[in-house]
Amino acid sequence: MLRDITLGQYYPAAGTLHRLDPRVKIVCTLVYLVSLFLFNNIICYAAATAFLIAVIVLSHVPFHFMVRGMKAIVVLLLITVVFNLFLTQGTPLVHIWKLTITEQGLRTAAFMAIRLMYLIIGASVMTLTTTPNALTDGLEELLKPLSKMKVPVHEIAMMMSIALRFIPILMEETDKIMKAQMARGADLESGNIFQRARAMVPILVPLFISAFRRANDLAMAMEARCYHGGDGRTKMKPLSYRRKDYTAYTVTAAYLAAMIVIGNKIHFHLWIF
Repeated sequence: MLRDITLGQYYPAAGTLHRLDPRVKIVCTLVYLVSLFLFNNIICYAAATAFLIAVIVLSHVPFHFMVRGMKAIVVLLLITVVFNLFLTQGTPLVHIWKLTITEQGLRTAAFMAIRLMYLIIGASVMTLTTTPNALTDGLEELLKPLSKMKVPVHEIAMMMSIALRFIPILMEETDKIMKAQMARGADLESGNIFQRARAMVPILVPLFISAFRRANDLAMAMEARCYHGGDGRTKMKPLSYRRKDYTAYTVTAAYLAAMIVIGNKIHFHLWIF
């Protein structure tokens, strides 16, 4: 399951999204994620689904590779669905022992499940089509206005990029440690939740040691290359907007406007009737 986490990985391909400016991908991803929380109706989610499918097609990333990251959040998804299904007040539909499934609970559970899946897939599209270096440059450029307020923009962007880049590395390291412990006779799958949590201790200790070792190696490598922050640094490939970047902004703005119009129109008709 740990190998199925796609967030933070980069998939090299010749897709249209790979050639876009990283600032465009960051902004458009944020707009899409925000649009998922604007309205709760089927038509808006159908529009969000169509937009996401179009983006995936343009990315040229295999769909099965992108959906593979959903396996890591199955437990969180089930907990979200169950809590919304049984703890939401409304019109009763089904009674199961002392629990009641309501119409509003069923609707909320379905929308929350779709929203959570689209959040993961939408964020994965950005990281799968953007290299860590490009992502760092894009974040730095977007946060550049804050530098006038003495905010260390370059350092913040660098830390965020390194943290995102280390996600698949640490997941792979965790998988190796788990297999090594199981080969030595460790039981990580049986027992109750407390026994499983106690069995994770032999995994967490070497994982933290490995993480600190990697962080120390990275710091030494940066110091050996005379890295002293973003002051006075230049870029070999400075970011610049092109026509396709403006086109992507326009398409995303049109999508957001359509979501707002459709959502408000449906809400208005529901209020009238």
